[in-house]
Amino acid sequence: MAEDLDNQIDQDFSPLLRIYKSGRVERLLGSEVVTPSTDPSTGVSSKDLLIDPTTGLSVRLYLPAGHPHPDPNLPLLIYFHGGAFCVESASSPTYHNYLNALVARSNITVVSVDYRRAPEHPLPAAYDDSWAVLRWAANLADFKRVFLAGDSAGANIAHRMAMMAGNEGSDLGMKIKGMALIHSYFWGRDALEGESEDLKFREGMERMWRFVCPSTTEGTDDVWANPLREPVERLARLGCQKVMVWVAEKDILRTRGVAYCEALKKSGWNGDVKLGEHEGQGHCFHLLDPQSQQALEFLEDFGKFLNQE
Repeated sequence: MAEDLDNQIDQDFSPLLRIYKSGRVERLLGSEVVTPSTDPSTGVSSKDLLIDPTTGLSVRLYLPAGHPHPDPNLPLLIYFHGGAFCVESASSPTYHNYLNALVARSNITVVSVDYRRAPEHPLPAAYDDSWAVLRWAANLADFKRVFLAGDSAGANIAHRMAMMAGNEGSDLGMKIKGMALIHSYFWGRDALEGESEDLKFREGMERMWRFVCPSTTEGTDDVWANPLREPVERLARLGCQKVMVWVAEKDILRTRGVAYCEALKKSGWNGDVKLGEHEGQGHCFHLLDPQSQQALEFLEDFGKFLNQE
């Protein structure tokens, strides 16, 4: 009987994962891992560091060629990977290869956060882990320029960290200079209203959010999913000096990224926010085809943002 339950699907979130009636979780993508190393083509070195033995929280640290230790004179990027809060990891070849290329191009230090994932660890576990890494990074070195960034769910986490830094993080121990949000996983029940052909997608987003955040009482209108629902006085205290939001023209999440920029501008936040659009591209195209011309141009733009004074 136990064997039967182990093969009977209880919840199907293809193409991300499936949950079986026994409780077994089958991740359909993002499970492949690569070990840290020194990349022979770029000289970028990486290593995994355990942050919290109790939870297993770890990070992958990337150092540019010629820098055997974190250099406080270089920008520090704290990066949060995507994957709908339930797939992918900091050791995924997708993220390892991309961040290796970004470090080589931009001459920066990167801390890639391997936060716990749903459903085994539903939200707010990913937020709690990410905040713990920010506190740890504050003691790593006295970095003069600290940035937060992420794609999709990772962009959602980056925003949440900046909100916490500005509203509850007076003792964080470091100031965040900037934040880059790439194709952000933001939603809300009013998203795509009036577009009946997208009803199935809206229902799927609601179901997924309740899956990764079962404690929610508001679904995708929870402020964790929908920053437009943040009290304006809290949004105005976003804890960084500048924000770059990138959206993709063919990404169904595009409108939420645009609305986020407008909400931030209207909130009274005393910072600089800019919007960039990847024309003709879909969600996280730069990770799916990192050698395409537009992906390489984006890598260049990303690096420039991180190196601006």
